[in-house]
Formats: sequence, structure tokens, C-alpha cells
Amino acid sequence: MSTKAKPAIVFCHGIWADGSCFSKIIPALQADGHEVIAVQYGLDSFDEDVATVKRTLGRVGSPALLVGHSYGGATITASGVDERVVGLVYIAAVAPDAGETVQDQLDKYPSDIFSRVEVADGRAWMLPNGTEFFAGDLSEADQKLVWATHYAPVYDLFQQQKLSAGNVAWRTKPSWYVLATQDRTVHPDLQRWVSKRMGATVTEVASSHVPMLSQPDIVIEVIRKAAAAVQQR
Repeated sequence: MSTKAKPAIVFCHGIWADGSCFSKIIPALQADGHEVIAVQYGLDSFDEDVATVKRTLGRVGSPALLVGHSYGGATITASGVDERVVGLVYIAAVAPDAGETVQDQLDKYPSDIFSRVEVADGRAWMLPNGTEFFAGDLSEADQKLVWATHYAPVYDLFQQQKLSAGNVAWRTKPSWYVLATQDRTVHPDLQRWVSKRMGATVTEVASSHVPMLSQPDIVIEVIRKAAAAVQQR
């Protein structure tokens, strides 16, 4: 058994969400004795979102485990090169390599959700019926809540990633991946491709794009295993 300190856990949300999307898994990890914080970035620019992750790392102890959902996989990929970060957990997430944008990845494996998006006032809004493809395994009431609280990103956010080879954290740090097999937002085949490429430890779950809401216990267990592994290193 390791005597090293338990890693802090820092959550990074995707688009159409904020840090509260992790509310079903944070309390269990806090009860385990981890420092936990959810980054609240503005989805206005990729560079600023990454900078916000790094600022938030400064509010907890190190080492830290970064956990990214959806677009949050891009922010943890870029910010995870920080020396305070010892591991990465991806939840139904994108994970660009050097020279790739998030849009490049999504274009390889198109999904249903983008037929339910409207660009207005420079932001990409999910239409009310888009929750079917985003969080279709939640109750109707919960899907309505997801839509009522969704936060739209700047319309070109997925085209802003310009990572160099030295700024791709999954190339050098251990990674875990929660693969949502019923996802209609980030295609399951895209998830399989990126998780295989990074050499992640993969756990599949029969879930929509939001397993941290629909099947939180499975996500909690993956994070616990990742935390235990990095604590032993």
C-alpha cells in the first residue's frame, strides 16, 4: 500500500455544460479523501480554457489527476503536460494530437447531434430536441434540465486547437478512458480510435454521451482505479 498522498482530482467539462455536470461523482471522491475541484471555463477560446485549467490546478495540491468529458478531453490533453499532472481520465472525449483540431476528429466519425445545433450570436446552441442525442438515457425531466442549463460555446471553438508535439499530454502520461457505446454526440468509433491511439486503459459503458450522469458509479470506479495507479507510481 502506498504512503504517498492521494492525488487531487480536477474535472474539465465539455460544451453545453459546466462543472456541475460532475455533481454525481464528486462527493464520492471527496469522501475517499481526494481534493476535488471542477474547472469553470468560458468556452470562448481554447487557449483561454486551457489557461483556466492551469490556474485551477493552482487551487489544489499536487500531484493531480485531470478528468475531461467530451471537449474537456482536448483541454486536459493540452494542459496535462503541466508537471503537476500525473494522469488523465477521458470520459466519452475527444483527444487531439499535434496538428489536429477537435473538428478534424469529429469529421472523421460524424454523429447525430450536429443536426440539432443552431449558430446564433456567435455561439453554437443545442436545440431543445438535441438532448435526445446528447443525454438520451436520462429521464425526460433530466433531459429538460440539461437543456435549460446548457452553455453554448463560441461557434468556432472546435477549430482552435493548434497543439505542438510537445503539448500532447497523452503521449507521455498514463490515461484511462470511459467509452460510451451508445453515444450519439462523440461517435463510439471515434472514442475507440482515440483511446486505442493513446494506449488508454478502456472501460466500456452502455451509455449516452453523459455517463457521469446516467451511470456515475462506473465513472467513479474508473477514476478510483486511475487515482490508485498514479499514487503507486
